[in-house]
Amino acid sequence: MDGHLQNIFNESKRIISKLQLLAAFFGEEILYKIYLRSQVIHQMFEQNPELDANNLELFHLQYTASLIELLKKIKKNNEKNVSLLFDEMQLNKELEEKLSNSFYTEKSYKLDQQKQALKINISLRRLYQLLSDNVDEYPFSKNINSFSSKFSQDFYDDVPPELLNELTHYNPSDVYTNAYAVIQKKLLGLLCKYDFKTEFFCGLKAGNSIVEVYKFVNEDRYFLFYPAKNLFLFCDFAKIENISHANNVSNKEKMIQELKDKNDQLQSSINVTKTYLPQEIKTLLAENYRKLTDISFLQNIGNYDAQANILKTMLNTDMI
Repeated sequence: MDGHLQNIFNESKRIISKLQLLAAFFGEEILYKIYLRSQVIHQMFEQNPELDANNLELFHLQYTASLIELLKKIKKNNEKNVSLLFDEMQLNKELEEKLSNSFYTEKSYKLDQQKQALKINISLRRLYQLLSDNVDEYPFSKNINSFSSKFSQDFYDDVPPELLNELTHYNPSDVYTNAYAVIQKKLLGLLCKYDFKTEFFCGLKAGNSIVEVYKFVNEDRYFLFYPAKNLFLFCDFAKIENISHANNVSNKEKMIQELKDKNDQLQSSINVTKTYLPQEIKTLLAENYRKLTDISFLQNIGNYDAQANILKTMLNTDMI
């Protein structure tokens, strides 16, 4: 085999290798078929010296090279779209990181509920003792209001101001009062009966006003603590039972989860977008494969005008 023919066959193998890589990248069956058919055509010329190898060179020049250029153009366009999706993912990750550094989690909320209930129980026991001894001292544990300050914005349930006013209304004759607290007489008696064992139930808010609702352990009785007035009253559960008390996930935590879900969706879109081929392109590729397998195509291997024109048209369309 002379040097000219060897160069044609070497170049043919190089071009077919490029087509193979692109077929593997897109993973489309029709591209694998075209790649395999191109190999068949190459071998036909290589194994039949009587055929004009210049026609193989012409075939690649007008058909395979145009196909490779088309696929590269699609791949480049897909990469631009993927880049935009990656940019959006990165922005979401940065926002997620900022939010993660500035929010209280459900775990910390539940843990602090226990601490706050303990503070309230100790404070109420001390208030009972001070009222019994007629001593006017501050009864509350340290930082008794820090719990609501930390968690009310994200975790407390919103209620109408009218409901909050109704819940905190009381008859002055029904309460004990000192300089630091107001507590319903019957509530204090029940607390003493059950040894001041209560647990945090939920938080309610209306604008800037908040109340903490507590439940007696092992009893379906409730009372509220109104920090603005250091007020303790029975809470009629019927008035709040229709309020959702499952708000154990902060707004920021919800946003973080939404960002994670969005990035999962974007990752899925990236996987699809990276190797996307428009349906119109697939249809044209199928048509060209049909031509490649046609007997008349092999008999007129030197006439590529129709096939080449279709591919060149594809390169100049807005299908990509």
